[in-house]
Amino acid sequence: MEGGVSYARMPRVKIRDLKDDYAKFELRDTDASIANALRRVMIAEVPTIAIDLVEIETNSSVLNDEFIAHRLGLIPLTSQRAMSMRFSRDCDACDGDGQCEYCSVEFHLLVKCMTDQTLDVTSKDLISSDHTVTPVDFVDSSLAEPSDTSTNRGIIIVKLRRGQELKLRAIARKGIGKDHAKWSPAATVTFMYEPEIHINEDLMESLTLEEKKEWVESSPTHVFDIDPVTQQVSVVEPEAYTYDDEVLKKAEAMGKPGLVEINAKQDSFIFTVESTGAIKASQLVLNAIEILKTKLDAVRLSEDTVEADDQFGELGAHLRGG
Repeated sequence: MEGGVSYARMPRVKIRDLKDDYAKFELRDTDASIANALRRVMIAEVPTIAIDLVEIETNSSVLNDEFIAHRLGLIPLTSQRAMSMRFSRDCDACDGDGQCEYCSVEFHLLVKCMTDQTLDVTSKDLISSDHTVTPVDFVDSSLAEPSDTSTNRGIIIVKLRRGQELKLRAIARKGIGKDHAKWSPAATVTFMYEPEIHINEDLMESLTLEEKKEWVESSPTHVFDIDPVTQQVSVVEPEAYTYDDEVLKKAEAMGKPGLVEINAKQDSFIFTVESTGAIKASQLVLNAIEILKTKLDAVRLSEDTVEADDQFGELGAHLRGG
């Protein structure tokens, strides 16, 4: 905008660590409202697939039908195709019944214990009608052999003794965490302001080695360290700082206020994302960004809203792309 301040910002992302179920990244050049919106969308509005309807034909186990149905709903299912699936309430192929190939996936389970040994019924006993939607496998292939059944048995649903049987049919549907926690793809999503830590070298040099050690140890996390050769204090892990102010209080108690200056960067955030395994952590972030963009587009003023300029002035014109 000519003669005014531009509202446009260009956030930047830097990946620090990335695994299938874990991501750590920096989000810069934006504010806390955007960072928190992204966090909330990842937790509550990225869709996944979860068991939503259970029809139990036979259950002679020690758990009642409702208990088993609840446990089935909380088993994470691979949900790569969730974004392209329809919500059952919006599906016109089955008139909202929620039991067609476009909005649901069918599972079957039939297990009976025939021996005196306790039989574990697990998520691996669920047979899916769609090979792309299956219970999440939590086995780390780098730590266990594929043939090792002790680490490759899935999530336990119930235990059966001789003669006990469980037979059921289940329907999995698309949903979001806002409706029920079983649809949330995120185990944990957190962000923190990136700390900016500056040590006053002149004041630090006025301390004895014992005082330096005492000051470094006052931090509950490993933020500072002492070089064994030069005996200088340095910042080794700034992100470990938890904004507890312990080192600031210790400096004041030692009569050295201003020994360290700690500020939170207001436009820089460090995100930690842990996925349930339903989708990869990287895909969780990308899906959340797409959903956030869609939500922002929905509230943008349309070009034919002639009242926008009168009501919002330059801001209204900016929101309309002017």
